[in-house]
Amino acid sequence: MDLRQLQYFVAVAEEASFTRAAGRVNISQSGVSAQIRQLERELGAELFDRSARTVTLTAAGRAALGHARAALAAAHGVGQAVGEVTGLLRGRLTVGMVIGCTLTALFDALAAFHAAHPGVEISLLEDHSDRLVEAVRAGTVDLAVAGTTSTAALDGLDTLTVISERLAVAVPPGHPLAAADRVALRDVTRHPIVCMPPGTGLRTLLDEACAAQRLQPAITLQASAADAVADLAARGLAVAVLSESMALAHRDRLTTRLIEDVTEPALLSLLWRNTPHPAVHALLVHSRHAFTAPAAGPAATAGREGALRPRTTTTAASG
Repeated sequence: MDLRQLQYFVAVAEEASFTRAAGRVNISQSGVSAQIRQLERELGAELFDRSARTVTLTAAGRAALGHARAALAAAHGVGQAVGEVTGLLRGRLTVGMVIGCTLTALFDALAAFHAAHPGVEISLLEDHSDRLVEAVRAGTVDLAVAGTTSTAALDGLDTLTVISERLAVAVPPGHPLAAADRVALRDVTRHPIVCMPPGTGLRTLLDEACAAQRLQPAITLQASAADAVADLAARGLAVAVLSESMALAHRDRLTTRLIEDVTEPALLSLLWRNTPHPAVHALLVHSRHAFTAPAAGPAATAGREGALRPRTTTTAASG
């Protein structure tokens, strides 16, 4: 047997699913199944009961699980011990990034970290904010940049606010809201709306604001990328609800108005768990520097006054 087989065995045991375990270890389900079968042949016993919809451990599997975890922890400890002596970090980090947002500051942090610690393998994945928060909490993602709100349940997580912005509506010239000096949420909900899908920070903020005022918005179109939301609004299909900087990025074809009675900001935050993993702490150092360093040029205008302004080619407060 080898450590890879033990890793797959522990993943299936903890996920109670070959499919979820395959996603966790980033290989195909058939690959996981084949390795588990090989491990079972070497041990001379079945480790999982596959007869039900949920995969469960057999008696042999339960007996093996603790030893498998201990073997993986020992292997990890060997790498850490050598790293402490040589000053070289090893291992693997999984970093999450919200869908539809190109974060050059994050890419800068990853590049600087990789240059300093080439022995650490980095995986980058995109997902909606709510799933990224849960992944960081569960430990399947080490660090993520996700859209949140100040009311979001982030218990057990450490955070660094990257952008804090108000919600805005963006409409093409000639639209009734373009001529208004002040726009309230009720005014916005009188029109079809295009915005980001459920699970994104911006959508959560919009849904909560509408619920607080007992409004029922007609959300007729959804897109994960801010540019797509703006394109749909520019064609007159619906009014776009975005963060202020997202909307202002399209000022050449859309008129932007802050939604005056939604004062709760949408946040883009760096999220991580308090962990002794030295590679996570090293990446945090590079991330803090990248996201808080002064930026030059038009991209520095991301965010409203008083917010941190990372260097992003697609400004976004949530996704």
